[in-house]
Amino acid sequence: MSGWDWAVAAGLISGALVYLAGIARLWGHAGGPRGVRPVHVAAYAMGVAALVLALLSPLDTLSDVLFAAHMGQHEILMLVAAPLIVAGRPLLVAAWALPDGARRRLLAAFESRGFRRGWRALTHPVAVLVLHAVALWIWHVPWLFQWAMAHEGVHAVQHASFFLTAELFWWALVHGHYGRAGYGVAVLFVFATAMHSGVLGALLTFAGRLWYPIYDARARSVGVDPLNDQQLAGLIMWVPAGILLTVLGLGLFSAWLGEVERRGARLDIRETRP
Repeated sequence: MSGWDWAVAAGLISGALVYLAGIARLWGHAGGPRGVRPVHVAAYAMGVAALVLALLSPLDTLSDVLFAAHMGQHEILMLVAAPLIVAGRPLLVAAWALPDGARRRLLAAFESRGFRRGWRALTHPVAVLVLHAVALWIWHVPWLFQWAMAHEGVHAVQHASFFLTAELFWWALVHGHYGRAGYGVAVLFVFATAMHSGVLGALLTFAGRLWYPIYDARARSVGVDPLNDQQLAGLIMWVPAGILLTVLGLGLFSAWLGEVERRGARLDIRETRP
């Protein structure tokens, strides 16, 4: 393992320990699994497992040789690990891992008008859609992508920007600006992401030349035609990733319908009271 691999492993272990400590304190204070349910903890655990698969498994080694493997790595970061970890409610749990005084000060800071305005602007659905789209497209500019492949530190920044903008994207759609009542709006942003990322995937699939010559010799070294490798990478971004985004969008749509029904039921109850 390289120095960056050890840093990633240490970060994942530290994050998991903080999460476990926060869950223990939260559930101990609440007298049971309240606030964050076991299903949320399971989602967080699966998200961490997805990060391990993307960054610390043989897939990471293969991604240095085949562009298709690299694309699969990116899709796992953005479409599997990010939404699962967001579903685990890590910010709330991490706050409970702090001592009582520090947690109260942190929550007070979060409740300040300046922070709330800034966070609300940063996590507005349009803002996160643009941020995530910019990160996705700019890192696929050939010279930037090859720069990342040639320098491990830049490569780490590339992965971090993909993952963190995806985290903001999913947090904003699930927990952010509009709340549960806005899941119907969130579906539009998910499908917009599916469309623009699908366009990028299609461009890679149908390109008649290599976008990233750095993969030429690497792919040939394992007996793979580099243009076929690039076409497969484009298909991974276009088709499976598009299907996964569609499934996630339909999940948000279903949650929105459920929230509409619950609000309608509460309204009916109030109207029928004497």
